[in-house]
Amino acid sequence: MDFILEPWPWYVSGPLIALTMFLLLYFGKEFGMSANLRTMCSMAGAGKNVKFFDFNWKAQRWNLTVVLGAVIGGFIAVHFLSKPIDIDLNPDTVAALEAFGWDNIGKSLVPGEVYGQEAVFSLKGIAILVIGGFLVGFGTRYAGGCTSGHAISGISNLQVPSMVAVVGFFIGGLIMTHFLLPLIFG
Repeated sequence: MDFILEPWPWYVSGPLIALTMFLLLYFGKEFGMSANLRTMCSMAGAGKNVKFFDFNWKAQRWNLTVVLGAVIGGFIAVHFLSKPIDIDLNPDTVAALEAFGWDNIGKSLVPGEVYGQEAVFSLKGIAILVIGGFLVGFGTRYAGGCTSGHAISGISNLQVPSMVAVVGFFIGGLIMTHFLLPLIFG
């Protein structure tokens, strides 16, 4: 299929996000991806064994459309709306990644050295997935939500804890990029 869409400009997508947040606020709802994991675990019966999952998950069913939309939207974007293009990366970024021994930098959206089958199913790849998954899971629980929930929903509700959490997410990202990533792949 040759039907390719360009990314939406900020002046279209920004107001659509704002409208969505206004509607959620109006109807007394909050948006967030990590809440869906809790809902799915509760649906599967985890509330029988763990108090955290013992809540009325039926009141959160509406939020599962976010997960469904992300999966369907991602599939459509990758298989029907994408075209292979080189990504224009900063030369310093390219040099830093080449120093790790990475090839084909900017030729795909995700580097094969991290997301390829060979990398994921190696001992190092499995360790990164398990440790990273634990840290993300613990972090979202400890912070009371994920980046999308805090950055989009929490900040639009003017919640100070969400602002603190988002600042923490960015600090964590900088630490990962400048200190941990070189240790892992250097």
